[in-house]
Amino acid sequence: MHGMRIRSAIVLGLTAAFALTGCGSDQGAEEAEGPRGPAPKVAALGPFVGECGHVTDNEVRDLGGLGPIVQSYKNAVGCNWQGGGLGNSITFASYRGSPLEREKAWVTTHGRPPEPITVGGRTGFAALDPTGRICDLAVQLDDDFFEWSTSLSSSSDGSPCDRSRALAELTIERLG
Repeated sequence: MHGMRIRSAIVLGLTAAFALTGCGSDQGAEEAEGPRGPAPKVAALGPFVGECGHVTDNEVRDLGGLGPIVQSYKNAVGCNWQGGGLGNSITFASYRGSPLEREKAWVTTHGRPPEPITVGGRTGFAALDPTGRICDLAVQLDDDFFEWSTSLSSSSDGSPCDRSRALAELTIERLG
């Protein structure tokens, strides 16, 4: 499952980050505990999509229809939120210098035919699983792309592509 692939990468990345921070000195630990300032702008390739595509946990909860968020993973690879009760999950991932065509080929081989879309004037695709429960929605940004993937349980209402699209629209609106 595609969400699992990204989620594994995010969890692995977090584990590596914790392992690295565990063997340094205690210097700077106080700073890490406090609220973080705005992320520095990254001057490379396409526009900077920010941590989690510039979308807040509450927006993911509301637009994604997750209900209470019981777990979230966040790192440089992307972000994943797990909703309580229904088993819904949403994943955001940003791919620097990676062709959208490769991702399109991946969803195609996994039985999710990609439909061309435009979000905020930018092209991409939405790929809905035949079950109608999982939607990967990717948007091209120059040489990069980002993807919102929504996975809904069978007891959830609405289209996962509508939810992914609402989140992608916020990301495009807030591009750095």
